[in-house]
Amino acid sequence: MAVQKEKKEKLGEALLGIEKENGIDGDILIEKIKTGLIRAARKQYKEFSGCTDEDFKIEIDREKNKITMAVIKQVVENPEAPNEISLEDAKQINSRAKIGGKVNIKLSPASFGRGAAGAAKQSLRNDIRDYENAQLVEQFKDKVGECITAKVVRIDAVSGIATLQVEKNEILLFKSEQIPGEIIREGQFVKVYVMEIKNSDKKPAVKVSRKHHGLVKRLFELEVPEIHDGTVEIKSISREAGVRTKIAVMSNDENVDAKGACIGPRRSRITKIIEELEGEKIDIIQYSENDEEFIAAALSPAQVISVTINDPEPDEKTGEMKNKCTVIVPNNQLSLAIGNRG
Repeated sequence: MAVQKEKKEKLGEALLGIEKENGIDGDILIEKIKTGLIRAARKQYKEFSGCTDEDFKIEIDREKNKITMAVIKQVVENPEAPNEISLEDAKQINSRAKIGGKVNIKLSPASFGRGAAGAAKQSLRNDIRDYENAQLVEQFKDKVGECITAKVVRIDAVSGIATLQVEKNEILLFKSEQIPGEIIREGQFVKVYVMEIKNSDKKPAVKVSRKHHGLVKRLFELEVPEIHDGTVEIKSISREAGVRTKIAVMSNDENVDAKGACIGPRRSRITKIIEELEGEKIDIIQYSENDEEFIAAALSPAQVISVTINDPEPDEKTGEMKNKCTVIVPNNQLSLAIGNRG
């Protein structure tokens, strides 16, 4: 009896452990276990291989840590289907059996052979994996193109890949999508840009980035109310992650200064964004429909003497027509105009 009690306790602990470890609702988990037991029963007993899921009766009492299992068969004169049984055979199970009635053939999961038990375990693993994959897609399908906050739970010492936790799911932030030079630590909360969900029909993976220019755009939307409500509009972003971002903005309200709104009182808004981007420099540029004005502004803080839009010329390699312009700046402004490494 003591051994039986110990088995029951282990069963209950296993159920609770799987539920907690995988974040699966208890009722859903029980349904997955039932499915695995049915597959194991079909493997263990060939005479039940043709029975449908509805022919099996499984009850799992989590409070008592008890599993009962049976196959339900219809009593008929001449059995032909897998879920039918003759009256003679039925009376061996239940002496009160009669034609038109049903009998329950009790099964003991504890008696399943190694192959059947392995099939049940594998079935449960597969069902849990499918459930987790579906939950991952469901959680992130509306977050593609958005900025989310995640907790760093692990850092691979060799590859530098950071494992992030978002609610109950874990996603990977690869080294190639981290800001160059930044140091990410376990336990830290970081903001990442959700780029896409890859292989959503099979083994889904959420691709996130801290290098993508979309992260900067979403950070400004979070920090600048005028951008969030549409008063100020982001027209263009150019980013070299970890070095500098240039963001062109315009105001849809003549009474609102677009650049001032992005910078904020005492630089409070832009400072928060810079801190999130590990000190990356950010230039706020006034957008203009006039190409010459816009190009001159984009080259700031360099002083621009003149901008001339040239006729399009074919690319030497591809032959594709390319737009070009000529910009004149003072000699001492050349390195500032062309930027780091040109």
